Amino acid sequence: MKIGPIDIKQPIVLAPMEDVTDIPFRLICRRMGADIVYTEFTSSEAIIREAKRALKKIRVLEEERPVAIQIYGGVEESMQGAAQRVEKLQPDFIDINCGCWVKNHAFRGEGAGLLRDLNQFERIVKATVKGTKLPVTVKTRLGWDDQSIVILDVAKMLEQCGIHALTVHCRTRCQGYQGTADWSWIEKIKKATTLPLIANGDIDSPEKVKQLFDEGCDGVMIGRAAIGNPWFFKQTKYFLQNGEHLPTPSMKERIDVCIEHLKLSAQHRGLPYGVTTFRKYYAGYLKEVPNVAHLRKDLMQYLEPQDVIDRLYQFLDQQTAVLT
Repeated sequence: MKIGPIDIKQPIVLAPMEDVTDIPFRLICRRMGADIVYTEFTSSEAIIREAKRALKKIRVLEEERPVAIQIYGGVEESMQGAAQRVEKLQPDFIDINCGCWVKNHAFRGEGAGLLRDLNQFERIVKATVKGTKLPVTVKTRLGWDDQSIVILDVAKMLEQCGIHALTVHCRTRCQGYQGTADWSWIEKIKKATTLPLIANGDIDSPEKVKQLFDEGCDGVMIGRAAIGNPWFFKQTKYFLQNGEHLPTPSMKERIDVCIEHLKLSAQHRGLPYGVTTFRKYYAGYLKEVPNVAHLRKDLMQYLEPQDVIDRLYQFLDQQTAVLT
């Protein structure tokens, strides 16, 4: 799959996720085999105002490349200005979020709200493309609801606008994350356009990744399945190459990667914020680990990384002793 100078065969990429895909998580996923990573989606209005939090969200590092900055908005001038501002940060490409289903975005004509007005959708895309020399991609959904599936028209329009790749979450805006993603649209979209197509939605196993590649998509985007399980990328690549599964990460491996991630969070977010915001990851890293109730309760109280690290290794030593 080619996006500007990026050329990766069947890439497995990390989805942009609000309050999740910050620099520490992106670095962990890249180390675990993610081929491309995306920033959290960021408001074009906040970017052009140079809001401190927005600029922090779109900062990228050399070691996480290839990396895309994702922006959203419903005003052409703001999207063009944001693209100009983002280009100075030198991501590998810019992605436009046209799929966020949350009401306070969609009902303002942002994100998936653009699926109700394809003329405005087109103007937003053209303005963004005009604002940068970088490749521009789009992430969207099938349509607003089951009665307005417009993805084929959208795909054709985007190709005419000069978009370099299209990611489709195979649900409608009204579904949110409910119901089942309809992957039958993959083949239809591929027939409607020559754009590289990245599939997204309900992809939570190596077998499903293989199925989507077999059905013709050019890339696969992993979202919620990677939270607390960044091994997903490594596991999936091994399965695609060998037709069998890697062993489940050991308790020690889970704790070691959790600690590595925690240290990155503290480094990039500072203290105590880097520790308190990391708490959402404990459940994922400790999933299926026995006897963790008291451990998780303790971890939620700590403000210093070393306290977390000491408690995790204490727990590991205790469990190892029990097993031996």
